Amino acid sequence: MFKFLYISLALFVAFFANAVRAESVLFLNPGYTDETFWVSYSQFMQAAARDLGIDLQILYSQRQPELTLAQARLALLGPNRPDYLMFVNEQYVAPQILRLAQNSGVKLFMVNAALTPDQQALVGKRSDRIGSLVPNDEEGGYLMMKELIRLHPPVSKGEQIEVLAFSGLKITPSAQLREKGMQRALAEHPRVRLRQLVYSGWTEQRAYEQAKQLFARYPQVSLVWSANDEMAFGAMRAYAESGKVAGKDALFSAVNTSRTALQAVVDGRLSALVGGHFTLGGWALVELHDYEQGVDLEQYGGRDRQLPLLQLINKTQARQLLAMGDSPGYNVNFRKLSAKGRPISYRYPFTLQTLMR
Repeated sequence: MFKFLYISLALFVAFFANAVRAESVLFLNPGYTDETFWVSYSQFMQAAARDLGIDLQILYSQRQPELTLAQARLALLGPNRPDYLMFVNEQYVAPQILRLAQNSGVKLFMVNAALTPDQQALVGKRSDRIGSLVPNDEEGGYLMMKELIRLHPPVSKGEQIEVLAFSGLKITPSAQLREKGMQRALAEHPRVRLRQLVYSGWTEQRAYEQAKQLFARYPQVSLVWSANDEMAFGAMRAYAESGKVAGKDALFSAVNTSRTALQAVVDGRLSALVGGHFTLGGWALVELHDYEQGVDLEQYGGRDRQLPLLQLINKTQARQLLAMGDSPGYNVNFRKLSAKGRPISYRYPFTLQTLMR
């Protein structure tokens, strides 16, 4: 009897100790609660948190920076503070969050968009800022444009190839970087002419409304570059209403690995797709969990890193991702990715290929 009580007590203490050790993370998701990319982003994070034993809470700000700041203020100054606050420098809110976090005891980690060089100079070094993970947005914009140009049929000497571009929010770092990559690709191909770039706020409906006017204004457009999948589908809807066929009369590109985007690649309606950055939050949780266990992130690639997550996805890869898509965590064993106890030469395998093994 006493032996049973001793074992039961030991199990209870072990369970309680594990519960106490579980770090709490609050992620301020800048997207809408029905926005495909940010929902899949959260789902991947939740799968990572379950595997790692992290107490994760996610709040959406519906793309309202003032709501993000209100959520941050409550988290950082209120009575129930998380161990870690994870957030995006969406619409450049990071410096204000850093000011709120001063002396709060909460550790900070940025994903997707970190401090700009000017912001970094203004903020300086902070012991509470654990690090950041961002994708290769500039390269993603470049790869899309290059692929569209590569796939375009040959044109007669002296003839130009006309392009329309749909970007997100003008004050969003990821939109600016993807545009920069697009412009770099265009500079390498002087016969490819950008007729107009518009800002569609990442939404399908806004892109659709703009595209209806733009396709009428520029009937010779044969390449359409979009900074996310929803805007691409808005443009494609308008293009179909004009009596033309996406993938045949004009080539379209997009960013994100939503099921609709992957299926559009398989069907041939999307000619160039880059994606993989929806995994960033999950990868960041692996690093935070390691940090909590005493791992020095500087020894395993650095605290602030850009990951080459945005890569071109072909039809074979699209089919593979579609087949795996019913599992929000893509059957990834996040614990096995830990750097704890690894040699200094180890580097976190945070790539799209990790999902497809």
